[in-house]
Amino acid sequence: PSFGFLFDIDGVLVRGKTPIPAAKTAFQKLVNSQGQFLVPVVFVTNAGNCLRQKKADQLSHLLGVPISQDQVMMSHSPLRMFKHYHEKCVLVSGQGPLLDIAQDLGFCQPITIDTLREKRPLLDAVDHDRRPNILVRAHFCSKPLSVVLFGEPVRWETSLQLIIDVLLTSGYPGNPYDQENYPHIPVLACNMDLMWVAEAQSPRFGHGTFMVCLENIYKKITGKELKYEALMGKPSKLTYQYAEHLIRAQALQRSWEQPIQTLYAVGDNLMTDVYGANLWENELASAAAAHCRSVLVCTGVYNPHTEVPLDTRDSVTETVFHGHRDFRFDPGLVEPDHIVPDVDAAVDLVFQLENFAP
Repeated sequence: PSFGFLFDIDGVLVRGKTPIPAAKTAFQKLVNSQGQFLVPVVFVTNAGNCLRQKKADQLSHLLGVPISQDQVMMSHSPLRMFKHYHEKCVLVSGQGPLLDIAQDLGFCQPITIDTLREKRPLLDAVDHDRRPNILVRAHFCSKPLSVVLFGEPVRWETSLQLIIDVLLTSGYPGNPYDQENYPHIPVLACNMDLMWVAEAQSPRFGHGTFMVCLENIYKKITGKELKYEALMGKPSKLTYQYAEHLIRAQALQRSWEQPIQTLYAVGDNLMTDVYGANLWENELASAAAAHCRSVLVCTGVYNPHTEVPLDTRDSVTETVFHGHRDFRFDPGLVEPDHIVPDVDAAVDLVFQLENFAP
């Protein structure tokens, strides 16, 4: 094969925990009788609440084909490359086994929001029932030198409050705010999806919505913009560079000598999957030696009956542009190369385009 697939998961292969029927059919076409993939495949998800191995196990069960963790790219996977942060103390936000995820990525001193809350119980004051009755002074000498946002947390008010505390005290939560310290300590964020689809009929809040809250609270308090040291997850270029690295590693492992010339990004979201693939094509393809083509399916966020306005001044930007504040809106970047009903039709289309007969 001279091509590979980058598959989104939510809205393309599953809705919540329910597999989309076309997914199993599609993946039977992608493997041989021994269950080996006929083309390089990487699953690129903006989810960040579990380890790669767990996601690989879930996909293997849902799709009925063996999938290894090396084929799975979570939104936080590129953090493996941020080695200069690995020795530092980091405050991590999100849900799932946060410490396991952080340590698997290489972080040596991760601290969760829950741990910070236990050490500084007076800081979490919104829920009156959770306020401490007796104040116990807990020793907390660690200094978070950066904040890592893995994904949306469960108690937003607690995470928003404590992250703001850390940013406005240069890593010493519990101290008085010092707004002169700007720029603030580094923030790295994974998954900018404003919304995603589960079993509900309409899309649900994603981590991008939490980030909108954090950014606006910070600006309301300080009058300054919250800045990110790095943004990862689709549609960031960093994510697609890492995905291409995984695709090439697969081809090398299978001793496929034909160079990978085209990547097909199959997704359900104009503002992440399509935007990211087109951003690659515009800015990375010449350096990466691989083109990226977007294939949009109609089983998730994308609604074929909704038009994207050509001028964002005609609408409230956040209701149209799922992308993050720091990404420009360009109508050309949300124009898919192909639109198909589902992932099975996507695989058929790519095989036809590539004249590939397994």
